Amino acid sequence: MTRVTCLGYLPGVLPGTGSTRSRRWPLTLVAALLALGGLVGLVAAAPGAAADDDGPPQLRREGRWLVDEQGRVVIVHGFNLVWKLDPYVPPDSVEGFRAADARWLAEHGFNGVRLGTMWAGITPDAAGVGDPSYRARWQRVMDLLAERGIWMQLDMHQDQWHETYGGEGVPDWALHRPAVLGLLPAVNLPFPLGYWTPENSLVFDQFWANRWGGIDDWAAAWQVAAGWWKDQPRLMGYDLINEPWMGLEWLSCFTGGCAGAYQRELQPAYEKVTRAIRQVDPDNVVWWEPQQLAAGRPVPTYLRPMAGETQLGYSWHNYCQDVFLESQGLPVGDVENCWKFSRERTTTALAQAATMQAAPLMSEWGATDNPRAVEIDAAVADEHLMGWTHWAYKQWRDPTTADDAQGLFRDDADFGSVKQDKLRLLVRTYAQATAGTPLQMRFDPDSGAFAYRYRSNGLSAPTEIFVSPLHYPHGYDVAVDGGRWAPGTAGRIEVRPDVPGQEVTVTITAR
Repeated sequence: MTRVTCLGYLPGVLPGTGSTRSRRWPLTLVAALLALGGLVGLVAAAPGAAADDDGPPQLRREGRWLVDEQGRVVIVHGFNLVWKLDPYVPPDSVEGFRAADARWLAEHGFNGVRLGTMWAGITPDAAGVGDPSYRARWQRVMDLLAERGIWMQLDMHQDQWHETYGGEGVPDWALHRPAVLGLLPAVNLPFPLGYWTPENSLVFDQFWANRWGGIDDWAAAWQVAAGWWKDQPRLMGYDLINEPWMGLEWLSCFTGGCAGAYQRELQPAYEKVTRAIRQVDPDNVVWWEPQQLAAGRPVPTYLRPMAGETQLGYSWHNYCQDVFLESQGLPVGDVENCWKFSRERTTTALAQAATMQAAPLMSEWGATDNPRAVEIDAAVADEHLMGWTHWAYKQWRDPTTADDAQGLFRDDADFGSVKQDKLRLLVRTYAQATAGTPLQMRFDPDSGAFAYRYRSNGLSAPTEIFVSPLHYPHGYDVAVDGGRWAPGTAGRIEVRPDVPGQEVTVTITAR
């Protein structure tokens, strides 16, 4: 065992005190996860085969994990960056996204983002015809992120389909109102109530049936996007559609998960779009999402593997109903119920990913300023070694939101307005890249105590652990059992095993 004491460091923005409850999370045994039927295969195969070193650094799926170009398992912690207003990309302004934002994210240990690359921006004028100005606007942002080593999932975001229904997502030419209802003024309700209108559900039903060629046009937009960004450094793939709504059968989705909708509509559509992407990009991960209501309801999901496809991801969302009720001002929610809910949704996601032979990512969660809710979901993610992108980095005048308490800043143009209680829970000490198989991870946001256990492999690259800049004002002690460590770069430590193949345990405690 080696034990060394380190001094902490301060990023560009000094942390505040924050206020969190005193709590030390118990270690969660890996056996508890493996006991859940069907999950043994998720960790049975040790990752480590090095990816293609000749191409740009990108993530690939290996078993349940995402691995980098050196073959290390990458756990993502980050945010959604989705600008929902025309032109559907954050501006080059202090409110939007600049080099200072990418630097801030990296300094606080956030190594991943989900970017709202929307259909309405990619092909705004005609099917399959890309807009070079939209590409250039996003390329500016992507270059800033890649320079800071931040992984990017491209998300074809939609909410309530189109501005006509109070949402955003598809281009004007792809909106086809139903024949009879189209003669009347459209009903425009606040999010998420707009989904429940008959016309909005009918529009989705027509889309899934490929009436007007909607599925084909969607696939063509993804071909354009994949052609643009298939060689983008730090890419982690394509999220085909945000929170797909299954139309008039939504009630069966709410109560039982609507298995038939997956079989008849969602699975065939996903496979068609994936095949279209593969014509221009054979390598990057393609992410599939379950039907929308699975994010807030404990219902099963029914996605299946795709024949011949090895690079699938399962992009899932975690929104505890009790927090939603609280956000609507209804005094009937109890945030402590979110422990059970979050664990159930996480184990369901792991099982679904195993079934469809995919890597899982909790690509949306939070959307609240309730620190206890954030604390619970982040702790459960650590328990299950789940990567995540929180909703959201900045509020960005979001027109489709259940409340206005979602961004990380009170003022999008001022880093000094960061919500300290929330920040202290999201900034965590965690294993960013593991040369081996992750087995167990725990972080206490009150004390800064961190424990990580993994089975090493023969990779020459080190395991990299990001050490929070907020939780060790007087420095920290590192202890390694089964290996040794050294200071790394950008707030990380590097760990190497004494003997490849053995288990390594790392603990970090505040001085």
